[in-house]
Amino acid sequence: MRFDEFDLNDDILDALDEMNFTDCTPVQEGAIGHILDGNDVIAVAQTGTGKTAAYLLPVLSLLGDIQRRGDGIRCIVMVPTHELAKQIDSRLAGFSYYTDISSLAIHGGSDGVEFARQQRGLRMGADIVTATPGRLLAHLKMGKIKLDDVEFFILDEADRMLDMGFYEDIMQIVRQLPTDRQTLLFSATMPSKIQQLASSILINPVEVKIAVSCPTDKIAQSAVICYEKQKFDILCNYINRGFNEKVIVFASSKLKVRELTQQIRSRGWKAGEMHSDLDQSKREEAMFNFSSGRTSILIATDIVARGIDIDDIKMVVNYDVPREAEDYIHRIGRTARANADGKAVTFVNEKDQVKFGRIERFLGYEVIKEVVPEELGEVPPYQPNPVKGKFRGKRKSSVYRNNNSNNKQSNKKRYYHRPKKD
Repeated sequence: MRFDEFDLNDDILDALDEMNFTDCTPVQEGAIGHILDGNDVIAVAQTGTGKTAAYLLPVLSLLGDIQRRGDGIRCIVMVPTHELAKQIDSRLAGFSYYTDISSLAIHGGSDGVEFARQQRGLRMGADIVTATPGRLLAHLKMGKIKLDDVEFFILDEADRMLDMGFYEDIMQIVRQLPTDRQTLLFSATMPSKIQQLASSILINPVEVKIAVSCPTDKIAQSAVICYEKQKFDILCNYINRGFNEKVIVFASSKLKVRELTQQIRSRGWKAGEMHSDLDQSKREEAMFNFSSGRTSILIATDIVARGIDIDDIKMVVNYDVPREAEDYIHRIGRTARANADGKAVTFVNEKDQVKFGRIERFLGYEVIKEVVPEELGEVPPYQPNPVKGKFRGKRKSSVYRNNNSNNKQSNKKRYYHRPKKD
């Protein structure tokens, strides 16, 4: 379906034409019409499916067509992170180029001067405010900002916000909103806590569910079965083999990110780190250095698994197996963007084999297992369904097996095995 088939106003269609946006993604096709009709909407779709445009375009169109209630804020977009707030505010600038709709990003990690600038913008009544919950609540508690004129309340990546502990902050903000607003909730997953939130803040919502898609065929997926102590040497092996241009390495904790970053730098490679303990200026510096090529390796927690749009990432390394299959999809989706090829490799230690087995069952196929060089030592056999969690001995490793084949073309057994000798 094309955007011009919806009843979007001419200013929005002109902006889309200028940006060469013509065809809708499935979530856009499913949500835009219901939003234009004035319905509350729950949309479940993974990152990278066009969710941002799915709510911004109809809301911008409605804001341009309907009369103001007052002089205050008209729309609040609630997001989990500083980076996503800035990214959405940037998208707003493009979509609203031919309108007189104003926008403002409100997020933490800034100095007192920036806080004062945000406060002035809020008092002046920006049409659309994109905010993290904690920072917006901080402004509200100062008592000089009212939300009486809000017509649209949007929660983007709602599951992440709840995972980060923002439920009470969100509800405090909701209690200050008009009851006759239109509420839109977008989430990659729909666990029970999201359903509970939706039932308390939405009225007769329309549900738009886009099935979680498997990774694009452009991503060459593989896994390395190893012991935990072998992971760093395996990572260095990849980098030495030339996989050192725009690489994101995902680790499970902030502590591990910091340790890995120091280890990588000690080997002479340029690496940056990204986790929630960094202040906003440090995060921006890390992302700028990575996107501009000043650093070629970014070590990160899942804070960059969603919402970061850099097109030329060559490889994603899951240094630790992600908790859920959907987290795996989000992580490796950072590569092979803009129709490019990419590689994603996951290091699976002996304790995480069952977890990775669940990811393979979710994908519907077995991920290729690369072989560890012999000099890195023996490795455990791959048993995604072990008996009482015990392994049956060890196996010597051999040379790497290069394989760029399409993982989805075959469902036959492709588990780790020793290559036959000639």
